Amino acid sequence: MSQPKSMDAIMALCKRRGFIYQASEIYGGINGFWDYGPLGAQLKKNLREAWWQDMIMNPAWGRKGPNGERVRCVPLETCIIQHPKVWEASGHVGGFNDPMVDCKESKGRYRYDHVMVFVPESGDPGDKPVFAYVGDQPSEAKQRKKAEKTFGAVRSVALSSLPQPWTRVIGPDAEKPGTLTEPRMFNLMFDTIPGAIRDEANKAYLRPETAQGIFVQFKNVVDTTRVKIPFGIGNTGRSFRNEVTPRNFTFRSREFEQAELEFFCHPSESQDWYRFWRDFRMEWWRSIGLAGENLILREHDKDELSHYSQGTSDVEYRFPFTAPGFGELEGIAHRGCYDLTQHQEHSKVKLDYFDTTRGETLPNGGKKGERYIPHCIEPAAGLDRGALALICEAYTRDESRPSPEILRFHPRVAPIKAAVFPLVDKDGMPEVAERLADELFRRFGRDGFIETDAKQSIGKRYARMDEAGCPFCFTIDGDTLKDQTVTARDRDTGQQQRIALDKVAGFLAERLA
Repeated sequence: MSQPKSMDAIMALCKRRGFIYQASEIYGGINGFWDYGPLGAQLKKNLREAWWQDMIMNPAWGRKGPNGERVRCVPLETCIIQHPKVWEASGHVGGFNDPMVDCKESKGRYRYDHVMVFVPESGDPGDKPVFAYVGDQPSEAKQRKKAEKTFGAVRSVALSSLPQPWTRVIGPDAEKPGTLTEPRMFNLMFDTIPGAIRDEANKAYLRPETAQGIFVQFKNVVDTTRVKIPFGIGNTGRSFRNEVTPRNFTFRSREFEQAELEFFCHPSESQDWYRFWRDFRMEWWRSIGLAGENLILREHDKDELSHYSQGTSDVEYRFPFTAPGFGELEGIAHRGCYDLTQHQEHSKVKLDYFDTTRGETLPNGGKKGERYIPHCIEPAAGLDRGALALICEAYTRDESRPSPEILRFHPRVAPIKAAVFPLVDKDGMPEVAERLADELFRRFGRDGFIETDAKQSIGKRYARMDEAGCPFCFTIDGDTLKDQTVTARDRDTGQQQRIALDKVAGFLAERLA
């Protein structure tokens, strides 16, 4: 495995080049919320639209599914605020909780199941203090040094494995033992009160996922379109979870964006469709630049599965802050008929499906039909985590370059598609550059920026584009005015070649496909 990249360096580049900013930064920021700058907004838009195209408009790249027919999906857009009973039916109101502990000294708050402690490599710590930490926070190294001074060789165990009371535990970022409270459950739902009367009876929630909006509109989609099982309904949008300890840049935030598909199928075909979507989603992430050792597909063990799940796999990426381990990028879950059944029971509205292609064969050759509640396969991706993974994977250092930092984005998701530079800001070069930039913008501007800039040396302009992830630069120089050729520079290799001015658009089209 290669050495982990520096998360501090990646975050600094994201700020410097306008990918990601701390939300409300001029007021000191707000924990767990992030804004996307010009390049970050376009990167995430390109990721969202790649998902939309490959999962809804042309699902699975036009392949045939396990049933031998072309995969069919339709789009949907649902509200952030749904009826409160939606979340009662889904189990979020009653069961969407994390255990948390507070530190009375540092005032820190931690997920109970995320807190680890250092204990001696062998033997009983006796009356000595035990040093706690949250594994991916900077305090881990500090606490490890303290623990090693006390014990020598140390190992880490879960806080929950220690006997109570925790009178010897020194909490993360604390100096004294015994300051951690008993764990208590913390509901992750953001609540709000729509309307003029502000009381508990009118309380609603910001959605913690986009999926439930799809389930409650299932009947309307079937009744108002010509879709037939098997088919999928896709939705993207904002979700909210009141995380106990948001951390790791945009990886664990309180406001985030999801891209979810709910694929409905006959129970007898559901395992085949689960394998189909599981394998395709892994292939899809590879296709946009996450190929290599940092991406894995992990099947959940039986003891990890939800009570209703008939199988779940995670596409996981090795982020710098999870290395040598991995963090979840997308989950592909076989949810059975759980969600539609729950909403049918709570709403008293039938959400079953009458399938005219199944059942006994009638004398006229038709089918008697079968009524059933479809099973659902759910590929659920996080767009913020996806954008962060693309940035982390693209981040490269090449000390031989004028600027050693490069973002090697796949051209499909790169926020800047091309840059056009006059070598100098005179002699008619800016005018030619402007005309070429206009031509490229007309053809490719829908998918990203076409930059043009006459300031600074050409080397510094190239370096700036490398840091921004622009795959190709085209330079107008003195020879352009003589022979109508330009210099085309490749971001990844730094190599340059001369091509005809009127061939630039075609050259770019071939490489952005």
